[in-house]
Amino acid sequence: MEFDDRRDAGRRLVAALHGWRGRPGLLVLGLPRGGVPVARVVADALGAPLDVLVVRKLGLPGHEEFAMGAIGPGGICVRSEACARWPVSQAVLDRVIARERAELDRRERRYRGERAPLVLAGRELLLVDDGLATGATMKAAVMAARAAGPQRIGVAVPVASREAVQSLEALADEVLSVFTPEHFLAVGAWYRDFAQTSDDEVCALLKD
Repeated sequence: MEFDDRRDAGRRLVAALHGWRGRPGLLVLGLPRGGVPVARVVADALGAPLDVLVVRKLGLPGHEEFAMGAIGPGGICVRSEACARWPVSQAVLDRVIARERAELDRRERRYRGERAPLVLAGRELLLVDDGLATGATMKAAVMAARAAGPQRIGVAVPVASREAVQSLEALADEVLSVFTPEHFLAVGAWYRDFAQTSDDEVCALLKD
């Protein structure tokens, strides 16, 4: 399976989310940046509001595509198995965390702007990204959301590794991936167009 782009991926994801239609208090949360175009399609199809939950991958120095872990709001920090395969010193990890925390804060200011603070308590949440490799960033998102006391948390993505799905099933109430290939490669390998989503695009999609 291959997706044309993130909007196409969103449309195919919607087809698998029929059980989420009509749920009272449903809120769709896109993980910026690439998850927001997918989440916009999902939110529109489900008739639910869209917002963002900002998390940041902790890339392995020199090989940033590999996630050592991820951080999220409220001091959430998740470590991935990459830390065991490619050990780094605590000093290096601390520098990466500090850099990504600064970027997380910048994106929070940029994307939220004058938007009202997120109120997640008692709501049904559907967390959407464009794909899961290690699943570290989505784990951070689920943990951050869970701390706010929602009624239910679902994770929905167009494509994911089997390992990521299995690890998230222990954290979320439901995990749905349209395509879970046996040999995963990278998220972008399953898209014909995987161009980077810009800050401006994220802001525009949140206004639609």
